[in-house]
Order: sequence, then structure tokens, then C-alpha cells
Amino acid sequence: MNGARTGDLPQPGVDRLDGLWPRPVPVVMAVLNRTPDSFSDGGRFLDDEDGLRHAERLIADGADIVDIGGESTRPGADPVPAVAELLRVVPMVAELRRRRPGVVISVDTSKFEVAEAALEAGADLVNDVTAAADGRMLGLVAERGAAIVLMHMRGSPATMQLDTVYSDVVAEVRDFLGRRAEAAVAAGVPAHRVWIDPGIGFGKDVDGNLKLLAALPELAALGHPVVVGPSRKSFLGRLTGAPVDGRLAGSLAALVPTIGLERAVVRVHDPGPTVHFLEVACRLRGAAP
Repeated sequence: MNGARTGDLPQPGVDRLDGLWPRPVPVVMAVLNRTPDSFSDGGRFLDDEDGLRHAERLIADGADIVDIGGESTRPGADPVPAVAELLRVVPMVAELRRRRPGVVISVDTSKFEVAEAALEAGADLVNDVTAAADGRMLGLVAERGAAIVLMHMRGSPATMQLDTVYSDVVAEVRDFLGRRAEAAVAAGVPAHRVWIDPGIGFGKDVDGNLKLLAALPELAALGHPVVVGPSRKSFLGRLTGAPVDGRLAGSLAALVPTIGLERAVVRVHDPGPTVHFLEVACRLRGAAP
């Protein structure tokens, strides 16, 4: 297994983010939801010690990044006040940074105040489902030397599944992400620290999600690391009939298009099986005649 998956201290002179690449397999970003209403594990890790124990399990299972969120972005979710999100996220970031100085920590937020406090507490990455709709976000990330995930979403989590019809979903998502990435670079974020995410399940139907997964090489051609998060999503349930806790096989199958991408990040709930799947799949690809 790749040594970068251990959560140990980075090598001298190697930044935590820069240490993620190069590697032969996608980077694994593990989800830590500190919310009462997330679609998969809402309410399970609201207690601080439960959350920290789960973070340690995720790292032990092979997560390269722990993505900590305090606001659900499931379809139909209502916004959370910034003060509540701050209390759910920032102490967890600070304590995990103290315990695990070498692990990459991401904060899953679109709020400037939460991102600012989390970066101050030790986060390396802002995972913003609005692609930095708050005009201050890109400047903050640039100033702090952090990275940012820019995701495509129509509307808000409360409304995004009301309109899932596109004339060309791949072209629309690619063009949007290209524009947002250009804005991030113009704001001073280095291109390699601008990550793009097609937003699987965010304002897309089953067909749209499948087309975007198949088009990951086209999105990667924009020149930025590509993040993909199909884990346990409802489109997998529609395809297979499996309930949320029975979608591991479908979640892994949806990661096949990441194999061979130069810089790919997979956002998952189950890092252990994901690491094993990716290791074998990448070895098989390398062994093919």
C-alpha cells in the first residue's frame, strides 16, 4: 500500500497537499459528517469523541484526506446558521490537526466565516459545493496557501433536484468548472491547488451522473485535479435497487473512470474497501497488454 496513506508526518520540505502527488492510484478523501441530517450517516458523529474516533478509523483504513462537514448538502437540505456550523467543524479540525499533524484535512463548507476559522485551525483544503459563490472565498484560499474544490451544482441543495434537464450536461459542467477554475487562478490560487468536481448527484439525474462519470478524462483535460463523489448516492440506488447502506459495490464501480487519471480524488464513506479496490484496479490496468 502507498506509504502516503499512513497519516504519518510528511517528509521534510514536503507540503501536506503537495505530498498527495504523484502516485499511481487516486487520492482517497473520506467523509466525516458532523450533521444530524446527512443522507447516509446523519447524527452518528455529532459527539466530539465519536467524531474523532471515526476520523482515526478513516485514517487507519487508508484515507489520505479527512473531509469534515457541519452542514448537510443532501437534496432538500435546509441551510445551517454559520455559528452552528462553526461549532460542529472548527474544534474537530483543531483537535484532529493536533493528533494527526501529517494528515490532510478538508473543510466541507461554502461559508467564508467557517472556511476562515477552519483554515486557521489547521485545515489545508476548502471543499465548496457552490464553487466559491462567495466572492471572498478565493482570496482567502489564496492568502492562506490552501487548496479549494470547486463543484458544479444547479441552485442550492434545497432546490437542485427540481431541474436536472441539460441539453449537454458534460459541456455545461466542463465550461462552468473551467470558468470557475480560471477565476480561482486569477485570484492567486495556484492551478495545482484548484480542484474541480462535476457534482455527482447535485442537480443531475441518473443519466447525467453516468455521462459525467464517463467524461472524467475530458474534465481532467482542463488541467486540474478532479474530485468525484458518487459514494452511496441515490442514483446508485435507482440503478441497483440497493438501500443506502447496501451501495458499496455500486460506489466502487462508479470509481472505474478515475483509474488512469493523473490527478484524481475520490470522496468516499468507506475508505478501506475503496483503497483495496483502487490498488487492484490500478495494478490490473498496469498489467494489461
